[in-house]
Amino acid sequence: MMETFTRPDGQTVARTVGELRECFGARVVTTQAVREQHAHGEGMQDAAVPDVVVFPESNEEVAAVLRLANAARIPVIPFGTGTSLEGHLQALYGGISLDLSRMTKILELNTEDLDCRVQAGVTREQLNAEIRSTGLFFPIDPGANASLGGMAATRASGTNAVRYGTMRDNVLGLTVVTPEGRVIRTGTRARKSSAGYDLTRLYVGSEGTLGVITEIQLRLYGMPERVSAAVCPFDTLEGAVESVITAMQMGIPLARIELLDAMQMRASIKYSKLTGFAEKPTLFLEFHGTDLAVGEQIEQMRAITAEHGGSDYRFADRPEDRSRLWKARHDAYWAGLNYIPGKHAFSTDACVPISRLAECIAAARAEVEASGLFCTIVGHVGDGNFHVLVTFDPNVREERKLADRVAARISEIAIGLGGTCTGEHGIGIHKLDALKQEHGEAVEVMRAIKHALDPNDIMNPGKTVPLG
Repeated sequence: MMETFTRPDGQTVARTVGELRECFGARVVTTQAVREQHAHGEGMQDAAVPDVVVFPESNEEVAAVLRLANAARIPVIPFGTGTSLEGHLQALYGGISLDLSRMTKILELNTEDLDCRVQAGVTREQLNAEIRSTGLFFPIDPGANASLGGMAATRASGTNAVRYGTMRDNVLGLTVVTPEGRVIRTGTRARKSSAGYDLTRLYVGSEGTLGVITEIQLRLYGMPERVSAAVCPFDTLEGAVESVITAMQMGIPLARIELLDAMQMRASIKYSKLTGFAEKPTLFLEFHGTDLAVGEQIEQMRAITAEHGGSDYRFADRPEDRSRLWKARHDAYWAGLNYIPGKHAFSTDACVPISRLAECIAAARAEVEASGLFCTIVGHVGDGNFHVLVTFDPNVREERKLADRVAARISEIAIGLGGTCTGEHGIGIHKLDALKQEHGEAVEVMRAIKHALDPNDIMNPGKTVPLG
């Protein structure tokens, strides 16, 4: 169980809000509607409302907020676009929701070195739109149009991770404001370094518990000569997963390999109005490279999928066709959520070594079927990562408990197979017990780091690492 944090008293909060108003004026908001908008992310709608929302526009303003908060021991919850899924944004003990959505400048663009520096509020779609004319792009695509600061904070991944890696692999350096209000820079523009502790990797994935990420130095990539997307249905879920395992073991450099199970395809066909698609387990694929290389990749995949019951390929080469196809994939969450009106849902994820993927998904499917709940499976399966959307009736308490048990069992299964309870969603508040199961005594080291960098526990308390 999570230890408690002492919530600041109303007088302390009121005094601090007054001090914030003196600094930021109308960018300090206490209206109920705005506070409720900042009370949860895109996952479970269990709201925990902050006392105030502040909209800073620079590193110095973030530092000013943190100095006031640290002195008063008031919690600070960094907020990007609100797309996180594991309860990262809930103000469990009230406090300040620090909304970075006004920090949207692209500070540097170094085309020759394939890197850039952006403020934390820049979204991935904004970045790609602004650099398109240079022939470069940023490939990390978690589905939502998330802020790059939030993506770094949660160590986001997504559909392109099998080829381009995750945020961990693509962040060269950061600007971070510490809990006491110091502005520090980690990393450099160099592609490697042996200088001191790797603070960049420490803050990437820290989920707002160690400091506030305000700037990110990112790797960029040249746009491939040819991009081709494809969809391939399978007779069985096992056949689709085995095809992925074979492709990875053969080293085929696919850019994206996404799996939708039959239930998810049914929901997506209905929600996204897809025509000509089968309600079968389906792989969504994308190939990047020269014309010759893409052709070779396609032929190799055709041979592999034919051996495992996959056929009837559909291709999309024009940008608008590819966008339509991937929008249907990215809308899978909303398709599952809306399939049964009146239901609530949350998405849980797990990641295992690729050789154990078929076993893990089969065990997860067995848990889902035993529960009797409507659930769908989607996966960035090229790197062993998959998601289960668990739906339940919010008016039936036992269904919510059952849904939570299904999610916990999926974490246990993945950990037991040498994997992790989360490949990209993060820990937040929902997977604190799974974190202990996965890392054991190492959690105490994580807690020691948290206390060393944030001795007053003001940074997103109760998340990611248990308080204590």
